[in-house]
Amino acid sequence: MSKCEQCIIREFNSLKALTKEELIRITGCKTSKKIKKGEVLFDEGEYINGVFCVKDGVCKVSKMSDNGRDQIIHLIRKGDILGERSLINNEASNLKAIAVNDMEVCFIPKEEIIRDLENNSNFSMDILKKMANSLKKADDVIVDMAQKTVKQRLAATLLLLDAKFDKNENGSININLSREDIANIIGTATESAIRLLSEFKKKKLIDLKGKEIYITDIKALKELSEGF
Repeated sequence: MSKCEQCIIREFNSLKALTKEELIRITGCKTSKKIKKGEVLFDEGEYINGVFCVKDGVCKVSKMSDNGRDQIIHLIRKGDILGERSLINNEASNLKAIAVNDMEVCFIPKEEIIRDLENNSNFSMDILKKMANSLKKADDVIVDMAQKTVKQRLAATLLLLDAKFDKNENGSININLSREDIANIIGTATESAIRLLSEFKKKKLIDLKGKEIYITDIKALKELSEGF
C-alpha cells in the first residue's frame, strides 16, 4: 500500500494541507481500490461515509432526472477528491459516480477526515474552497442550461475537455467519452449530440476518430460557445 505522505497525488488536492503526522495516520486507515470501467463508485441514495482520492482514471458524476435521463454534473480526474460533501452533512448522496475508464482510488473514512477538519484549519479552508468552487460551477451549469443553445453547450463542453484533460500522443483529448456521455453533459438526446458532432467535424472545428476527439479550431469553438 502506498503511503499518503509519499504520494505525489495529494499535491493536487486538499490533502496537501495535512501535516506529515496526519498523513501517516490516514495511511493506516485508508483502503485502496481498483475500479473497472463502467463500475459504480457510489450510487444515488447511498451513504458514502468518507472521501475518495483519485490516484488514476476518470469518473463521471451524474444525477438522474425525473424523466429517467442522467445529467452529468462533473468529470472527476486523477488528483481530485470525491465525496467531500458527505463530510459536512449526514445525508445520503444525491449523485452517482461511475468510472469512465479503469480507476485507482484510495478511500478515507469519514471519522478520520472529520478529525483533520476539526484540528487543521488550513485543511478545512482548502476543503471549503473546493466546495465553493463546485457550487460556482453548478451555478454556471444551471445558467448555461437555461440560456445557451445545445450547440453552444457542446462547443463549451469541448473547450472544457480540451482545457481539463491532457492530450494523447496523436493530439486527441485523453478521455474517451461515449456519444451518450456527451449528450448527458450538454443535456440533449444522444442522436442530437451525434448530429452536432458531425456538423462540427464538417465545419472543421473538430476531428473525430471513433471515440477520440481532436480540437482543430479553438477560436471558432470559443466564438460559437459565446453565441457569435
